[in-house]
Amino acid sequence: MFFQKFLFGILLAAGLINNIGCATLPANTNRSESFAYTDTQNTYLGQAGARGKSDNPDKSGFILLGNGLDAFVARAVLAHTAQRSIDAQYYLFHNDLTGKLFMEQLIKAADRGVRVRLLLDDMGLEGRDRGVMALNLHPKIEVRIFNPFSRKAGRTLQFVTGFGTKTRRMHNKSFTVDNQVTILGGRNIGDEYFDAQPDLAFADLDVLAMGPVVNQVSTSFDRYWNHELAYPALTLMGKPPSPEEVTQKRQKLNKFIARQQDSPYLQALKNSNLAKKLRANQETYHWGDAEVISDAPEKITQDRSETQLHMAPQLAPYLEAIDRELIIFSPYFVPGNQGVTFLTGLASQGIRVRILTNSLASTDVGIVHAGYAKYRKALLRGGVEIHEMNKKLTREQRRDKEGGTGSSKASLHAKSFIFDRSRVFIGSLNLDPRSVTENTEIGVVFTSNEIAAGMATWFDQNIDQIAFQLELTKGSGGKEEIVWHGFVNGEPKTFNVEPYTGFWRRFGIGLMGILPIESQL
Repeated sequence: MFFQKFLFGILLAAGLINNIGCATLPANTNRSESFAYTDTQNTYLGQAGARGKSDNPDKSGFILLGNGLDAFVARAVLAHTAQRSIDAQYYLFHNDLTGKLFMEQLIKAADRGVRVRLLLDDMGLEGRDRGVMALNLHPKIEVRIFNPFSRKAGRTLQFVTGFGTKTRRMHNKSFTVDNQVTILGGRNIGDEYFDAQPDLAFADLDVLAMGPVVNQVSTSFDRYWNHELAYPALTLMGKPPSPEEVTQKRQKLNKFIARQQDSPYLQALKNSNLAKKLRANQETYHWGDAEVISDAPEKITQDRSETQLHMAPQLAPYLEAIDRELIIFSPYFVPGNQGVTFLTGLASQGIRVRILTNSLASTDVGIVHAGYAKYRKALLRGGVEIHEMNKKLTREQRRDKEGGTGSSKASLHAKSFIFDRSRVFIGSLNLDPRSVTENTEIGVVFTSNEIAAGMATWFDQNIDQIAFQLELTKGSGGKEEIVWHGFVNGEPKTFNVEPYTGFWRRFGIGLMGILPIESQL
């Protein structure tokens, strides 16, 4: 991914990308429209939530999923209890432990007669067509691929020749069961998102919701599912596998799952906080007003100036209504001049603005850090407080990322904003140009003093231990310099350069910062 972005920058600078043709796709004429079921009140989930809904008319209920184990348990339990439908929309769906466990839950639901619609971006599916088609051949499962790559040419070439189309991806993440309960947030489907790799300190965030907000998620899903960019798997991928091959793949999956029954990870899932609460019937929803905000699928095909298709204008009123405090979690943070003006403008009004993002040492996409770093001094000068994760990502982990399919192994992946300790946004949106203007995203803004205040208090109590705080100082000769204050091995320490990094890494990031590719970060 780094190479591709670097190449884009060179080509842009040289003016070499124009209207170069891209590999052709088959005609997308065999897709039929389908929509979320609306008569699901008598399902188990509909009846289970009826009392909470009746006690809180016109409100939506929320449960925060703050760790990976709880987040996977929530999805598994919902899939297990599904009776009518499962609608899942994801940017990445890995073929690893949790990917296989999740797939098994979808297949089991389909075996019971549940309709499963699985909508995936094509970014992480290279080399996996046979498995996708085998899944799609289940009579109750349909898989569609959004903004797909042609199977007649290499992907790197298509990235270059399809600049402005293939480089714009469906980054949405949602999981909705029986049109009664939904999960939104930052997690894709993969081990690093669900604490299945203990050596990876990886922070992400989802929220489980019921009530009116679920219909809003379903409306967004249907809009993508029925869009002309959503290709049925068999239309895109050609000749399907034989019944014998499908049977073999199902048997292979079953054997894999059987071997996991006594594994440490499945034991951890059974003993997770949410699993214990569900067994004791102690889960508690927090009720409040809510609005799902999302990009239209047409955002990918239309000019970037068509902001009526973007979610940013939907989010703007909540940002403009802040009068005391804004806390931002964004793993990739490139505010641009407009964002700097807005955030420092809030600070000038006496509003406390705090940001948690990845450091150079913790990020898995160094070129994004290069785009972010140029704005730090202006933000600090304007009174914005910046915190960067106190986490060192190894060279091997960065190499895995750059040579892989885009899965992040940085320590921060959550995308959330806390408004005045009373409202929260949770979704797939990073505060960078790629999320705001290029990709499509989805999230929810909801009112909950308990959740918002709890998240803000967590920030207050933990930020010094998990992150460095940046300070703008005057160096020799009066030049502005940034220093990083934090703790190393429990002892306070101040760095005068990017923590845990060597000269050549800092030098390389500095060179990247001059490339004219900020819109792609």
